[in-house]
This record gives sequence, structure tokens and C-alpha cells, in this order.
Amino acid sequence: METIRQAKKDDLARIAEMQVLNYRLYFYPIIQNDEYFFGELQVPEAMKQYEPVLNNIYVYDDGVVKGFIKIDGTYIARLYVEPALHNASIGSKLLEYAIREHNADHLWALEKNINAIRFYKRHGFQVTEEKKLEPGTTEYLVLLRRDS
Repeated sequence: METIRQAKKDDLARIAEMQVLNYRLYFYPIIQNDEYFFGELQVPEAMKQYEPVLNNIYVYDDGVVKGFIKIDGTYIARLYVEPALHNASIGSKLLEYAIREHNADHLWALEKNINAIRFYKRHGFQVTEEKKLEPGTTEYLVLLRRDS
């Protein structure tokens, strides 16, 4: 049975693993920083980052945690799905949950991550004119907003 529930400490390794895999698969081709992606970006370090904010993280769990979303107020701070399970509606379910239960209405995405931007647009988010640099890179993030 599929469920979206608040994350628990036992979920930290899966959450961190999904972030690391997604970063390497989808962000490395854009940013190409070996030191960060294959040095600093490690599961144990990512686990430490998420532990203090578990109350803001929700996981898709159907017996195995297959995706997660981090919500800060109405801001979607993270949304990752196990890469092998992309296009299985898990991301859509997590995003719809955030919209329905938390009135989520904005997020930042890498400007060159056109697949992610296309996904968010399908769910009612629109790219705004607002941009900012991804820290430590020359790549831009774009703000996407959803009308209430």
C-alpha cells in the first residue's frame, strides 16, 4: 500500500542516497565539478544535513521509500525520486501532496534542468523572471511559482 508520510530517522540513508544519485545523474552533466560530486557529496554527509529537518520531509513509502519531498512553509526545498523509478508518478504524488496539504506554491530549479522544469509546469508551476546563481557555480536557478 502506497503512502506519503513524515520521514523518520530510519529513512535518512534512503533520503540521502536518493539525493546523491539524483545530483550525480542530473546535475553533474550541467555543473561538472568532480571535487563536489565525487568527493564532498557522500551519503553520510547528506544524512547529517537532513537529520535536523526530518519534520519537514515527507516520503513516498509503499514498503520501500522511493521518493521524498522537503517542504519549508509553502516552499518546496527538495523533491527527489529514486532514479530507476522516474516516470512512475511518484514525483507527481509527492508534489500533489505538498500542494494539497501544505499549499506549496514555489520552488527553485536549475535553469538548464529542462526536464524538471517541464515536470513542474505540468503541475501548474510557471517560470518567473526571477533568477539567482547556484552557489559556487556559474549556473542559474529560476524561480517557479504556482497560482493558488
